[in-house]
Amino acid sequence: MSEGVLPRDPFERRSFLNWFLGTSLGAFLVSVFYPVTRFLIPPKTGESAAASVTLDLKAAAIKPNTGQIFKFGSKPGILVRTPAGELRAFTAVCTHLNCTVQYREDLQHIWCACHNGHFDPNTGMNIAGPPPRPLEQYGVSARADKIVVSRSAPA
Repeated sequence: MSEGVLPRDPFERRSFLNWFLGTSLGAFLVSVFYPVTRFLIPPKTGESAAASVTLDLKAAAIKPNTGQIFKFGSKPGILVRTPAGELRAFTAVCTHLNCTVQYREDLQHIWCACHNGHFDPNTGMNIAGPPPRPLEQYGVSARADKIVVSRSAPA
């Protein structure tokens, strides 16, 4: 060997390659599992601060034994005119697996298509199927040409 030149240590090169491959593998795993984790555990969405919503529907335009889906903040709501003619409003999110419910005129009650859940259109109580709790009920007041649905429970 020539004077003044030190031989290269093969262990330095090997440790650098081990470090490089290890960090590359770590970066790859993070890039794969981060999106999967964000999909499986979505971020919390803030609840709407709206206490009421005004619908551009005339109360007389809603026929008995019908239902209408509307947006209440970030979630859907359902406005129902019962067969007796009373207006009721509930959250349109099923308490079983958060599917959107609908009003079935043939059954005369609120129905969840996901797992055949049934709710009473007068009270929102679950009457059949797997839903564990009743639908959240909203207050409804009919004004001249608009319907106001509020978060406060009906009187």
